[in-house]
Amino acid sequence: MVDEITPGGLPELGIVEAKTANFGGHPPEFWAERLTEKLVQASGDYEPHVIEQAKAYRDLIYQVCLIYIKNAIKSYKASLIQELIKGGDEDLAKIIKRI
Repeated sequence: MVDEITPGGLPELGIVEAKTANFGGHPPEFWAERLTEKLVQASGDYEPHVIEQAKAYRDLIYQVCLIYIKNAIKSYKASLIQELIKGGDEDLAKIIKRI
């Protein structure tokens, strides 16, 4: 399966970002921040109270994204454990549970 990196409507050679991590993948907080950046953007000169409202909204969106990403990870882990148990790999399922 190949995931589409550039959504429809954006230039084929759009913005390229590269972020690296040592010893594993990125934590949920990293992905919540990237998602929030894509969902919430503000530009232009606004009055201070509008800027503060935008920052507060962005922080709330980040928290919602983080909660859902963490829940998705838990759900995937639970599904993986059940698949291992169904396949007769109870020992591997126990190891995954401890992680």
